[in-house]
Amino acid sequence: MNDSDESRAWMIALRTPGLGPGGLRERLAAASGDIRLVLTNLRQHPSLDEPARAWLQQPDEARIAEDMAWLSQPSHRLLRCTDVDFPPQLENIPQPPAALFVVGDASLLLYPQVAIVGARRASTGGLTHARAFTVALAQAGFIITSGMADGIDGAAHLAALDHGVPTLAVVGTGPDRVYPRKHHALAKRIAEQGALVSEFPPGTTARADHFPRRNRLIAGLSLGTLVIEAGLQSGSLITARLAGEQGREVFALPGSIHNPLAHGCHRLIRDGARLVETAAEIIETLAPAARMLGADLAERLAQSGGERVSKAAVEADHEVRFDRSISSGNDAEYSRLWAELGHEPATLDELVQRTGQPARVLSSMLLMLELEAKVETLPGNRYQRLGGSVVSG
Repeated sequence: MNDSDESRAWMIALRTPGLGPGGLRERLAAASGDIRLVLTNLRQHPSLDEPARAWLQQPDEARIAEDMAWLSQPSHRLLRCTDVDFPPQLENIPQPPAALFVVGDASLLLYPQVAIVGARRASTGGLTHARAFTVALAQAGFIITSGMADGIDGAAHLAALDHGVPTLAVVGTGPDRVYPRKHHALAKRIAEQGALVSEFPPGTTARADHFPRRNRLIAGLSLGTLVIEAGLQSGSLITARLAGEQGREVFALPGSIHNPLAHGCHRLIRDGARLVETAAEIIETLAPAARMLGADLAERLAQSGGERVSKAAVEADHEVRFDRSISSGNDAEYSRLWAELGHEPATLDELVQRTGQPARVLSSMLLMLELEAKVETLPGNRYQRLGGSVVSG
């Protein structure tokens, strides 16, 4: 079966009424991942519901043709749970997706991520916090993931993009739709510099029940979720609850007791979320998890198609460095960074000037050194040696 036939079979399966991601995954396991065999078995299933039977016997060819046309466009991909670079973070969440529609660089889903979510009608202070935490976490090497909603979500995405780092937006519509509509320009930038991700096929419009499903993916992709301003009825609390249930870290920014948008964060803190005031606290908490996850993610990146991933890395001027024992990193680059860092704290901008390396490359290298307890992050996005040698002997 060629790629086109396989993609067509996947689209038919994904659009089968009543099947759902759990049902499709179960049948894929029974069919050793053969999507064509899944369709054959479904058509022969004696208790198949009539809508599903009718669809499988005579799929809407116009709809499938539109799906195939979408898939044929540059930077569009159907990332299937049977693909080696399907994000392993999603395998153990409730109802893991069978496939994801991606616009942009799908390899970014294999990077350690932090979710930043919060109120749609955020205060000026909340938006400022979202931007500041985004920049600090991105400089530490984390990809910022959010839901492209108004308020905190949008501020986090924009801060990443404005500082030249990628960001992931998990949306509650099809990958060809934008919600809210005013975020068309933002969606275009995210697709160009990061990735738009959806569980829903092309043409799917926004519905209220889509967003909790979207939120479980945001929480599941991320090592931790940071909530910045949330009312007691905020959807961000759903994301935080899902993150906790999935065994992820939950962080909440405290606020004034007189600010209704702080009440949701305060509830999270009472329920066990970590109260944070600086990005350094998040980085310190997540560094061990990032290190543990990093080896698997880097290996999947290496296995997932060589040229595509390597080209993406080159175009982004960024090397994958989750674990130096697996990466193809050059010790000479680390030695030069170590020498230029010297014995006094230095900012990322200063290190860019000293080494001539792009900020994104240095951010990943510094995160790796921090995970190895050779560098620490200081207030003001400064970095300092902790002693020893950069090259392990």
